[in-house]
Amino acid sequence: MPTDGSGDGRIQVSGLTKQYKRLRAVDNLSFTVEPGRVTGFLGPNGSGKTTTLRMILNLVTPTAGGATIGGRRYSHLGEPSREVGAVLEASSAHRGRSGRGHLRIIAAAAGLPDSRVAEVLEMTALTPAAKRKFKAYSLGMRQRLGIAAAMLGDPRVLILDEPANGLDPEGIRWMREFLRALADQGRTILVSSHLLAEMELLADDLIIIANGRLIRQGTVEEVVKSSQTGVVVHVRTPQPAELVAAVSARGGLASSLPDGRIAVAGLEAAGVGNAAFTAGVELHELTTERPDLEGVFLELTQGQAAIR
Repeated sequence: MPTDGSGDGRIQVSGLTKQYKRLRAVDNLSFTVEPGRVTGFLGPNGSGKTTTLRMILNLVTPTAGGATIGGRRYSHLGEPSREVGAVLEASSAHRGRSGRGHLRIIAAAAGLPDSRVAEVLEMTALTPAAKRKFKAYSLGMRQRLGIAAAMLGDPRVLILDEPANGLDPEGIRWMREFLRALADQGRTILVSSHLLAEMELLADDLIIIANGRLIRQGTVEEVVKSSQTGVVVHVRTPQPAELVAAVSARGGLASSLPDGRIAVAGLEAAGVGNAAFTAGVELHELTTERPDLEGVFLELTQGQAAIR
């Protein structure tokens, strides 16, 4: 991994704005992506995620604000391919060219050693398909080829837009382990994705935007715990009235569900169980439902995809 030229690899976005005639795609957006961590970049369709990534990579000119990587704008990096790797869509290549041939051309154009091609093919588990023509590659294989191309320069920073598209469950697991290993090496990993359950497993930090604006930023745990719903304990009992009275006396908020269970907010399962035991209430079921990333994401962005 390179140790010079790209600072510490931190991505800093400050007041980033992009106006397209009457549409403000990104609106005064600021956030930081730290090295040594996987940061998930989330938002509804049309929220401005891809436009933001393109501005970070100098592919779109901001209307206002800016972004730096290791303290410098992308356009000021001396050897961008050795400092930043990016995949903004599934890899494209000449249909009749092999995966190895495609990577060799990219390496040559960037002044990278040809030996690096074999290394990234092995890294992305594409060695068995290296001689296969691109037209025979599945979407998942094209995703891996794009990542292989991004890794040719052994960059400190990796920026990926929907990298798990087209991957089967085994491929998604491979992607998760691959990106986590890169972050553990101290690299900066920024990943845009719609796979919320996967992001909850993969990411250390989250940035959630909607309508081009920052909605929430923090660790996965912080974001999930910010849910207004909180922990809910589901209880099944033949004595619902007595249970409601018992948990209400402890400060819990109880409500009846259509399936006959009682939902209790404001108390953990142990507190509900103790209240029931003290009141002599018989319990047939006691389960805890905690908020997850999908629920929090929908809570934060409800209705905002249609505004844009």
